[in-house]
Order: sequence, then C-alpha cells, then structure tokens
Amino acid sequence: MKSANARLARGLALGFDPVAAATHLSSRDARLGALIEQVGPLRLELAAARTTFEALVESIVHQQLTGKAAATIHGRLCALFDRERPGPEPLLAMDDDALRGVGLSRGKALALRDLAARTLDGTVPSVRQLGKMTDHEIVDRLVKVRGIGPWTVEMLLIFRLGRPDVLPVNDYGVRHGFKLAYRKRELPTPKDLARHGERWRPFRTAASWYLWRAVDLARRGVPARRR
Repeated sequence: MKSANARLARGLALGFDPVAAATHLSSRDARLGALIEQVGPLRLELAAARTTFEALVESIVHQQLTGKAAATIHGRLCALFDRERPGPEPLLAMDDDALRGVGLSRGKALALRDLAARTLDGTVPSVRQLGKMTDHEIVDRLVKVRGIGPWTVEMLLIFRLGRPDVLPVNDYGVRHGFKLAYRKRELPTPKDLARHGERWRPFRTAASWYLWRAVDLARRGVPARRR
C-alpha cells in the first residue's frame, strides 16, 4: 500500500480497502447497509497536492464559498506564484493589496499569512511527517493555524490522506445524510452522531462518504431505501 505522504503528494490509493469497509459497515448497521447497497461501490478519489502548505492554502480559500467561486479565487492566487506553486516565503513577501486583489477576504489573507509563518517555523508538518503521525496528532498540530479548525483538518485526512477512520461529526452534509438514511425528523447532534458512529469503526471515513451520497440522492429526488 502506498504511504500516506505519497498519497498526499500524488493523490494515489486510499489507506483502506473500500470493499472491506462496505462489508464491515453493512454487517454492523442494517440502515447504513441499505444505503451502501443503493449507492454502490465507494468511489472516494483523493486530491493531489505537492506540499501540506499547498493543500491547506486551497482548503482555506474554499472555506464558506461555492466550489466555482473558490476555484476561481484559488486559481488567481496560484497565478501570483512562480510556476503557479504557492510557497510560504513568497506569500509572506506579498502585500495585502495583492492578496485582497485576487478576491480573498481580510480574514483569509491573515489566515494564509499565519499558515505561511507556521509552515516556516515547523508547526505545519511536512508531507513526510504527516505520513508518520496519527489523525489526532495531525488535528492537534494544524488547529494552531489561524482559520483552521477540526473540520478543515478532517477534510485533509479524508480527501488528501485517505485515512480510514474519520467521522466529521460537525459536518452538515454528514449529519443531513444521517437524518435522511435513518429517517429522522431532526439532524443528529454531533454527540449523538459520534455515539452511533462507534459501531462503524475502523471505517468511519467510508460511512461519512456514504452519508454524503444520501444527500446527493435526496437532491435527485431518490429516497433512501429501507432494509
């Protein structure tokens, strides 16, 4: 299996077997099993990034924006760098007008500066270091950066590193998917979702992915199946 640092750098294989994950989840949770049967094979593709800094720059830019708007701003930001590869030193050398000129809010510009500074002082782990760290260690380290909370790090763990057992309990999409799949009247609280998700270990990443798909089905007018 490819190492975690190789997956971040090149967007390669997941850190777990999707078939084994689906089999385990179906055996532990009938409702989730029905959703898995309806959706089909897990198709979680990892996004490539050459450095942790680059991955987190993109994450900060995308916060609270639609995908198209965020992609436009991120593209403009990358164009300010040599070979369109953001780096901490050149970012710190840019003035605020340059950063704000690509469409960044003041808060995001400050977050990117803090990210750059903490990358240079070693707070932000390198790609190689990430591959040797636990999920908890990565969260603890990265939330020290301005503008990066647990949710942002969880998205890194899932979509960049392919870690197998991540459950973002504060994610609206995951909570909404749970409500739909389990036919609840209200969204589960993060605490309730975490408690229910204990049965999904060690494949909570796959469970999260399937709950996101429940939302996709609902948008197409397809109700979740019952078992």
